Amino acid sequence: MDFRENSRAVMAMLVANAGFIINDSLMKLVSGHLPLGQMIFVRGVISIGLLLAICMATGVFRKAHLLMHPKVLMRSIGEVMATLLYLTALMKMPIANATAILQALPLVVTAGAAIVFKSSVGWRRWTAIGAGFTGVMLIIRPGFQGFDVWALVALAGVFFMALRDLSTRQMPAEIPTFGVSLMTAIGVTVLGGGLSLSETWQPMTTYDLMGLAGAAGFILLGYVFIILAMRSGDITLVAPFRYSAVLWALTLGFLIWGDVPDAMTMLGTMIIIATGLYTFLRERKLANS
Repeated sequence: MDFRENSRAVMAMLVANAGFIINDSLMKLVSGHLPLGQMIFVRGVISIGLLLAICMATGVFRKAHLLMHPKVLMRSIGEVMATLLYLTALMKMPIANATAILQALPLVVTAGAAIVFKSSVGWRRWTAIGAGFTGVMLIIRPGFQGFDVWALVALAGVFFMALRDLSTRQMPAEIPTFGVSLMTAIGVTVLGGGLSLSETWQPMTTYDLMGLAGAAGFILLGYVFIILAMRSGDITLVAPFRYSAVLWALTLGFLIWGDVPDAMTMLGTMIIIATGLYTFLRERKLANS
């Protein structure tokens, strides 16, 4: 991979994380009285409608048969299972602990790339990922209580996320990104519909619908750009930039809810930023050498 290709992949990862975090924030804003399955289903129906329009406009359906490729189906299974397992664990354990387990994803994906793709992962990249993980732990500071059987469920979700990302990397280039995003949206929406069967649906206000519509748009952004990030750049180089999700979350927490970071959070934030800058600048140096 050349430097320009890796730079595009890094930017795609940053945009994807922003999309996912803004989606999470909008879902949180309307979650006061709406059950989870209902929110996922309604958001999914809107995102599917948007993607259908985009796919029709871009001619994706002329290649519809490619969306049945085994790697696309494997990616969809990974996405749905990851969502199911992680949300189930999140309901049963402290959010800080669940988030801490989620941060193992860059480590798992990098190890998976080394095994599956025989990628060369030097000590500097492992160190960058480990340093970023340390920074995240300083921010969320999970407690030792709450790491029980549900922690294993959350960890299983992380492995399915890695399956999703590694499958994305293996998809043939001719498979359209918007089509893969549509398959993802359909799978997650079906999951939301299944969860909603055990819930009591609540009436939705215009505010609720606007929030869910906004969430649909931003999760669509996340779907598209995470696929671009995984398909274009060096997967082991892009991995540390997943930690940017924590930085987006801190920023939105301050802007929307007025959460002010403490000293330990600021230290962790600086470590994550330093890790990203080091990784990016070292890649540029290697490209120029």
